[in-house]
Amino acid sequence: MFITVYRTIILYIIVIISVRLMGKRQIGEMQPGELVVTLLISDIAAMPLQDTNQPVLFGVAAIFTLVTLEILMSVIELKSFFMRKLISGKSVILIKDGTIDQKELKKVRMTVLDLVEMLRNQQVFDLSTVSFAVLETGGNLSVLLKSKSQPVTAGDLNVKKGSAELPLPVISDGKLLSESLAALGITRKEVLNRLSSEKLKPSQVMLMTLDSNGNTNIVKKAV
Repeated sequence: MFITVYRTIILYIIVIISVRLMGKRQIGEMQPGELVVTLLISDIAAMPLQDTNQPVLFGVAAIFTLVTLEILMSVIELKSFFMRKLISGKSVILIKDGTIDQKELKKVRMTVLDLVEMLRNQQVFDLSTVSFAVLETGGNLSVLLKSKSQPVTAGDLNVKKGSAELPLPVISDGKLLSESLAALGITRKEVLNRLSSEKLKPSQVMLMTLDSNGNTNIVKKAV
C-alpha cells in the first residue's frame, strides 16, 4: 500500500515537471510531436504503477529522455524551417478571397461540412462573410471576415475600411519566408527595400508581416 502511494507521488511530480518543461499548450494546440510525447509519457508513467516489480527509476529515465528529445526537436525546428515543416507541417489557406480552395481541402482530408463546423466554432455562421480561413498547424482555424462583416471599432468612426487582406509573415527570426513572398507576389528585394527605409536589416527583425495592400508590421528583436 505504502509503496503504491510512494510511486504515485513520485511519478505525479515527474509528469508535472515534464509537462511544464514542454510548455503551456493545451491538447488542441499541440504539434504532432508534442502530442505523441504526451501520450507516451502517460503510458510510461502508468507502467510502474501497474507493476510494482518494475523500478520507478526506469520510468523516470524514459520520461526525461522523451522530454529531452522533444526540447531538442523544438530547438531544431526554431533553427530550421525545413525541419519545422517536416515535423509540424505548415498552415493551409482553405478560403481565399471568399472562395473555398477545394484542392487544399482535399489535401488536408476535410469535407465542406468539417469546414463549416470549424467556422461555427469561431462564431461564424455565414460562409459568405469569410474573406480568409487558415488551418493552422495545431489544427485550429483562423478566420478573417470580409470588411463589411467585421465588427465596428473606434477607429472605423474616422477611417473607412478597405478590402480585407490577410497579413502573411515574410520574415521570421531574421529569415525571409519564400512561400509568403510567392503568395504575396513580391520579391526579396522589395522586402529588403522596405526594411532599408526603416533602417533595419533582416537579422534585426523578429517578425515582419505584409498584406496585399502593402500594410506592414515589424517586430524588432530584443537587444
